[in-house]
Amino acid sequence: MKYLTAFLFTPIFLFLGQQCKQKRLKIISKRFLFLRASTFRQKYYELPFRRHQEKLSKHWKDAPLLQTPLFIIFTLTYLTTLFGNLGMILLILLDSRLHTPMYFFLSNLSLVDCVYASAVTPKVMEGFLIENKIISYNACAAQMFFFVAFVITESFILASMAYDRYAAVCKPLHYSTTMTTMICVLLLAGSYVSGLLQSSIHVSFTFQLSFCHSNVVNHFFCDIPPLLALSCSSIYTNEIILFMLAAFNVAFTLLVILSSYLLIFVAILKMRSAESRKKTISTCASHLTTVSIFYGTIIFMYLQPSSNHSMDTDKLASVFYTMVIPMLNPLVYSLRNKEVKNAFKKVAGKAVLSLGLVN
Repeated sequence: MKYLTAFLFTPIFLFLGQQCKQKRLKIISKRFLFLRASTFRQKYYELPFRRHQEKLSKHWKDAPLLQTPLFIIFTLTYLTTLFGNLGMILLILLDSRLHTPMYFFLSNLSLVDCVYASAVTPKVMEGFLIENKIISYNACAAQMFFFVAFVITESFILASMAYDRYAAVCKPLHYSTTMTTMICVLLLAGSYVSGLLQSSIHVSFTFQLSFCHSNVVNHFFCDIPPLLALSCSSIYTNEIILFMLAAFNVAFTLLVILSSYLLIFVAILKMRSAESRKKTISTCASHLTTVSIFYGTIIFMYLQPSSNHSMDTDKLASVFYTMVIPMLNPLVYSLRNKEVKNAFKKVAGKAVLSLGLVN
């Protein structure tokens, strides 16, 4: 009843507040306007968000039969991501030859891929099966927190892996003293702390806004740009924070990666043996492939003015780095790495023998 009364009588009190000079009526008008504003804001804050998944496919609305094939594709992608990354972690744990700084970072990269893929993909898969694609306010905040935190963490882990490759190629004699266990743990801890801290900043600033334009998120998950588009508050500060933190992350991590590989390239040119060059390039190729795909997508998504943002294009890019990249990482590192292949054969052989499948 108070909502109906507020909306019906607000124009009357606005008119009285402007025309009447009596102080008492002005006070009543202001109090009534405050009641109307607070109920309006509370109403929209408590509404669940609706995820706008229609434009994942160009013909989504015209061909609802695509829901089942897309659900199957996304399910297979997600299962491949889980089995690939968890398998990589298990393989590194079981084979003592992989207990090196490089594979220590790789196992954490696989863990991060599992977490941020799991923050997004299951909810997207649910959206293919149910008509009402609704996510609660708190679930939306949680999804954004975990996704942003672990994407940022991944960028710093990739930079740490580049530094590890630099130490292995350019200073092989000092590698064991350069990449000590303590250094590896500090680099990894810094990556996680940076991701969690920056994600907390983004979530706190985003969810302090008033969402009164709509409750339909024009995306298939709760990312920062589509939520800012729903706000009726000023988003200038949010856009500045988003751009500055994203620019810092990309600039700092890319500086570490590019400078590391520049020095590696110089070291490769100085090598006299063709076999040594080939081995070094093979070792770095997997990491370079992962870095190129990851940073190319991130730069395209976040380091452009909001006026140039196309939500449809962003959705396609988001599908790539939320679902495809976590699936590709273990495949890239396993298919192009002889050590991982040999470790897999060894572990698989032991498993077969233990099960008694081979005499």
